[in-house]
Amino acid sequence: MQKEVGLDNTRNYLQRNYMRLPFPVLTAQDAAAMIKHGQTVGFSAFTPAGSAKAIPRAIAERAKAEHAAGQSYQIRVLTGASTGESLDGALALANAISFRAPWQNDKTLRALINSHQVPYLDMHLSGVQQTVRYGLLGPVHWAVIEACDVTAGGGIVLTASVGASNTFANRAEKVLIELNGRHPPTMLGLHDLFEPQDPPNRREIHVYTVSDRIGSPILVVPAEKIAGIVETNLPDEFSPLASGDSKTSAIGHHVAEFLTTEMRAGRIPKRFLPLQSGIGATANAVFKAIGEAPEIPPFEMYSEILQDAVIDLIQAGRCTFASATALTVTPEIMDQITGNIPFFRRHLILRPQEISNNPEIVRRLGIISINTALEVDLFGNVNSTHLMGTQLMNGIGGSADFTRNAYISIFTCPSVEKNGKISTIVPLVTHVDHSEHSVQVVVTEWGVADLRGKDERERAQLIINNCAHPDYRDELQSYVDTAKGGHSLESLTNAFAMHRQFLKTGNMRGTQWN
Repeated sequence: MQKEVGLDNTRNYLQRNYMRLPFPVLTAQDAAAMIKHGQTVGFSAFTPAGSAKAIPRAIAERAKAEHAAGQSYQIRVLTGASTGESLDGALALANAISFRAPWQNDKTLRALINSHQVPYLDMHLSGVQQTVRYGLLGPVHWAVIEACDVTAGGGIVLTASVGASNTFANRAEKVLIELNGRHPPTMLGLHDLFEPQDPPNRREIHVYTVSDRIGSPILVVPAEKIAGIVETNLPDEFSPLASGDSKTSAIGHHVAEFLTTEMRAGRIPKRFLPLQSGIGATANAVFKAIGEAPEIPPFEMYSEILQDAVIDLIQAGRCTFASATALTVTPEIMDQITGNIPFFRRHLILRPQEISNNPEIVRRLGIISINTALEVDLFGNVNSTHLMGTQLMNGIGGSADFTRNAYISIFTCPSVEKNGKISTIVPLVTHVDHSEHSVQVVVTEWGVADLRGKDERERAQLIINNCAHPDYRDELQSYVDTAKGGHSLESLTNAFAMHRQFLKTGNMRGTQWN
């Protein structure tokens, strides 16, 4: 593994250079003691990548101590997206969160949200930063930012993500820095930080190709705002993805074949178009299949996250450049990146989430979006957030930022869950995150439904024939045949009959239509 000169012992580097900084060196407990009950804290994080770790754990311990003493102690938590166990997990277990936005995937916090113990605002991720600037989430009292380098003048080099860190730091009254020796200071140059002006002074964003740089490699805040530095040496808390299986492999193959067919038809240019993808085993399988597709040329990515599969494709020359807001990768892959920074500076860039997910740029670049659904209905509406319409899973994230503006918008999912007891293809989704007006292509392990230019009856037939599991095709066809709607083939009586059947018997099979 290649390493740059001077990085063999990052810890010595930190000790040698940061003693001269004018900022107090704090323990995590010192930092937590500064944050008062009821205050709003913007934490660096977009997935566990770049997430603050030591200070939120210390806040959680403080909350436990305050509660044991009969005192109230909770904070309002803002991040770029989801986080790791040290942030959402620790704070949720300590009952230390009074409000949460904009996205999460921690099981303890999810349970608190679904039981109405923690108010939660689900947001399009491209809008988080401007919502903070507009003041709609109240004042930001503290920003807690993970960094790999700090200058005496208040220059901060971020680590594995940007997310909303620049806006949090700019808007916060005070800033605390977790200086993480796990990431080398030579990550300088991987980031491109730009914050647009707000209306009426906003101008166009000058990203015309995936690799265009428009901002600064460092985050600069007034030095007097930095309340202190907490030194850490902690890896990102990446949860291993579920292994791919025959279903995800088949989905990946269908997506790659669909894109190849679009190229042959001239609807995708031969030089190809940038890709965007969500996170998970299916996304990794899709990119593995695209990377292996012989007719698809080397391509670019303009996405919100980069997973292991994309880093592998960059190193193999199949992905020539990737823009994102976070490196959501395993520790082994992160070591490959930090061990060969000069190479990756030439092939990837990390931006704030309002730039990585910006609708203007998505539309301009002609991005092909590939995201995951929980359930899809016969008309192309997608639910990506709520089980049975009520129980929040994670949140909408950035999927709609891309879907609504994509050159081609694709949603993938297995056709069944729970060993076939749940069909993910249903008459009507129980919660709409992406409407039929935005969803263009649906892919399951059984095939592809290209919904472009199709009316509602044609859409329903394609989804049943090409995407539904064979065990459910007759039931779904019966629904369509018996629906007495007008333009829309809906039945107010039967639209959620499959869901009611599952809640009653634990199995959607055998649904009877009235």
